[in-house]
Amino acid sequence: MPALPSLPTRDELRALLTLAVPVVVVQVGMMMMGVVDTIMVGHLNAEALASVALGNLYFFGVAIFGMGALMALDPIVAQAVGAQDEPAIARGLQRGLLISLLLAVPAMLLMLPVRPVLVWLRQPAEVIPLAETYVWLVLPGVLPFLAFGVLRQTLQAMGRMRPIVLTIVAANLLNVLLNWILIFGHFGAPPLGVAGSAWATTISRWTMVLLLGGLGWPMLRRHLSSFRPEVLHLKPLGRMLRLGSPIGVQLQLEYTAFGLTGVLIGMLGVDQMAGHQVALNLASLTYMVPLGVSAAAAVLVGQAVGRDDPLAARRSARTALIVGAGFMLVTGTMFLTMPRLFAGLYTNSAAVLLVASSLLPLAGLFQVFDGIQVVTSGILRGLGDTRSPMIINLIGFWGVGIPAGLFLGFTAGMGAQGLWWGLVLGLAAVAVILLVRVRYRIRTRLGRVVIDDHAHTT
Repeated sequence: MPALPSLPTRDELRALLTLAVPVVVVQVGMMMMGVVDTIMVGHLNAEALASVALGNLYFFGVAIFGMGALMALDPIVAQAVGAQDEPAIARGLQRGLLISLLLAVPAMLLMLPVRPVLVWLRQPAEVIPLAETYVWLVLPGVLPFLAFGVLRQTLQAMGRMRPIVLTIVAANLLNVLLNWILIFGHFGAPPLGVAGSAWATTISRWTMVLLLGGLGWPMLRRHLSSFRPEVLHLKPLGRMLRLGSPIGVQLQLEYTAFGLTGVLIGMLGVDQMAGHQVALNLASLTYMVPLGVSAAAAVLVGQAVGRDDPLAARRSARTALIVGAGFMLVTGTMFLTMPRLFAGLYTNSAAVLLVASSLLPLAGLFQVFDGIQVVTSGILRGLGDTRSPMIINLIGFWGVGIPAGLFLGFTAGMGAQGLWWGLVLGLAAVAVILLVRVRYRIRTRLGRVVIDDHAHTT
């Protein structure tokens, strides 16, 4: 196979950015909903900010497995699009909706015992009641959260981004309005504080799935108007779950590592927890860009595999890595040089500002590693390789990052900064190993993932 030039060509950049830019807009838009919630309740008091942070931590800690499992639609639909296999697209979409319903039920049940779980995790007593209220009120949003993911992954793999972008813009405007009304009490509504933020989130999630379904219907109609009985066949359904479950576990491992770090910091006090949330929110916001590039890479690589074009797959992978890592290098430099400026956007509390400003430079250090690891995961997902990133995340985060963070944070007495140094080391390990895996995998023989038996492929 011929070697690739060291830098992507203009055509390669255009191919990536044509899909990646709207995907990034969607990712940032989804993140902005949480940022707006955090900023608006943060102007009530530190307890409100910490309770919403803890409530969101719990919600996503439970729901993220389902969100990841449904990312199996990336290789399934993208490769089907590349192969011009319309029946496979329909089967993937319909199975995705079925799986979202099946996964929503246990997720909602796991959200019910939030108070005893937070007590067991030794979270601040003054934060737990409000966090419990928040989780219970966002619980009805689990099903639309997962179903939206199915519609989004499918349209994204088809290259149809306009309905998703319009939905995200509308949802953000609605979320800001509802937060303003329900948190602070406007237009005759009582000031509900944290509960108001939760209601705004739930209403926005239901609006998102309904609106995307409506806007995307012209593209989805031919795949949904006729039910395909083979969608209920257990063997292909099991194959799809086996393909998606490692992605769910991978996201769970990564999210739980960050979540455990948040829980451990919560044991240090409300100000430390609030400061951690501010720094993490900012780091998560910039992370949305390489996450969008990762999604675009999964689609472009998957479509190339479907077309049986390994050279195009390599080019798309290389271009995505350069763009993702390059962006994070810029944002990492900003966090290193201007931490107080960014932290000041979230809080007026001097104590919270001090903690956040001390953590943001560490976020700057792990930005490039974070960009590399998420883009490489997307590349491997497009190839249908979902198990390797799961194993590598287990090694990096739980074999390196968490033990190092515990030692530095508590044994060495570095507190929140020590726990964040563990995240830096864990992300670095994951990024390096994933790069090695991509380099090997992209050079082997590529083929479509097999979900249905041959008899059901037409």
